Parts: sequence; structure tokens; C-alpha cells
Amino acid sequence: MDSIPTKQDIEQAAARIRDVAHRTPVLSSRTLSGMSGADLFFKCENLQRVGAFKFRGASNAVLSLGEEEAARGVATHSSGNHAQALALAARLRGIPAHIVMPENAPAVKQRAVRGYGAEITFCAPTLEARESTLAEVIARTGATFIHPYNDWRIIAGQATTGKELIEEVPDLDVIMAPVGGGGLLSGTALAAHYYSPATAVIAAEPAGADDAARSFRAGHIIPSLQPRTVADGLLTSLGDKTFAVIRDHVRDIVTVDDAAIIRAMRLVWERMNVVIEPSAAVPLAAVLEGAVEVRGMRVGIIFSGGNLDLDRLPWMEASA
Repeated sequence: MDSIPTKQDIEQAAARIRDVAHRTPVLSSRTLSGMSGADLFFKCENLQRVGAFKFRGASNAVLSLGEEEAARGVATHSSGNHAQALALAARLRGIPAHIVMPENAPAVKQRAVRGYGAEITFCAPTLEARESTLAEVIARTGATFIHPYNDWRIIAGQATTGKELIEEVPDLDVIMAPVGGGGLLSGTALAAHYYSPATAVIAAEPAGADDAARSFRAGHIIPSLQPRTVADGLLTSLGDKTFAVIRDHVRDIVTVDDAAIIRAMRLVWERMNVVIEPSAAVPLAAVLEGAVEVRGMRVGIIFSGGNLDLDRLPWMEASA
């Protein structure tokens, strides 16, 4: 794919990943709807394989490769959900996966990536080291680079999340998603554009990592510099591909502070008995804090993932 995914591209992605990715449930909560004054519908990508929406895009990218290209394997640099997603997608296709991870990546994430059969190459914990090490791996193996978010195949795969939500809950006034690099948000925006054009797409971002909101208002990408937030899945900067879609198809990007994110996450755990990570709680936090006006509306919220260290829950850290 060399241009913004079309409706047909998203349909093809949905068909391509149908047998490997879960069609995740959409849940509701009278308590949370009552607190917000809106009808809230939660798309639970925390229940996706590898515990995050990332598996959709990784699967679509891996399954899009021709046989000769696929045989050489795939490669990426990631210490998060994309690393696990690409490793599993590659294993399911029976091809090698090469993951460059910073040497300080949490042991639990290293074990998960190895558990899916990928080869890990460690590097210094800097972007420059990640990129140079990845270049060496690709030169050695001939593997295809699969970017965590700035790739049209990834974006088309993530768009299937919004497509499913719209199919299950029609006539949504708003869909909300978190934003880091923008893969999920740009895919969601395209899904709404094609399948429910009257639905507004609004993103939520941590105040301590607000580069997407600033980029959105400035009209050009402002890199994320020294972000500080409990939502560690939202630290990356937008890519040129994701930003192009966000600029044209997202209505607004709002921000919330970490305290609100932690409160929203804990509410979901306590009231819905659903395990989500801090990044997934950001859109709900924005709704509950009044950062976006949704009273009387039908609102879809994407719970992006549920991967976190259970020995370091954010409310434990906050009270330590």
C-alpha cells in the first residue's frame, strides 16, 4: 500500500485478519454512563490477542506480504505491544521475526516477545540506537521493516477496530480513541469516514505527552520531547502518514492529567471488572473530566489495551 487506505483496503484487511484476530466485545456500564451523562460503549481491545489493538495492524501487515518477501521475515524496533503483536503475527504465518529492544526493556516484555518465537537484538535505550541497530538487523537478514504505526498496512488493520464498533453500535455521535503515534486514531478516523460519516472522532492524550494535540493545532508535526505520563503507551510522536489522516478526519484532540487517567482506570477495574492499562483509560478520563462535551450523546470509546505490570499498578505508585 502506498497511499491512504480506501474503504476497500479496510474491507480487505478485515477479511485478511478475520481468522487470526478476535472480534472483541463491546461492553457498557450504567454507572459510567450515568457519571458522564452519555450512553457509553466500550470496544474492548484489551481482550485482543497480545492484549492490545496492535495485533490487528501487525497481522494485516504480515499477511499482506508476498511469499518471497515473507520468507525473509519481518523486523521492527519496539519495547511495547507492537513487538509482541509482530512476533505473534509472524509466528502464525511461520516466518522469522526480529525485534530490536532497548536493553532496559522490562523483563516481562522480553519474555513475552521470546515466548512468541521472535529473535531479540538489544540496543542502547535511545532512538538513534534503535534505528541503527534495526538497520544492521535488516541488512543481515533481509527482513521487511514493519513500523509500529506509520505504515498504511498497519493503519488499515487498526481501522478494523472502528469498523467493528460501528457495525455493532450504529448511530454513534462520537468515537474516542487514545493517541500516541496515531495508528489507532488514524485508522479509527478512516473507519468513521467510510462507515459512519456523521460520527465525530475525538482523540484524548495525556497532558504530559501532548505533542499530538499541539501538532493538531499547529498544522504540522511537533515531536514528543521528554514526555512524562503514566500512560506509557502514548509516548511516541505522530508519523507523517498518521498525521495526514488525523489532520483531515479528526475533529479534536483533548488532554487530561495523570491523576484523571488513574481515576478512570481504577473506575473501570472496580465498576466493570475489566483490566485496562493507563493508555486505554485516557479517553474515558477526558469524558469524565469534561474535556469533551458528550452529554446526551452516544459515545464509543476504544479500550486500546490491557498490558501492565500488576506489581506496579499506578494507584500503588501514586500512594507510595
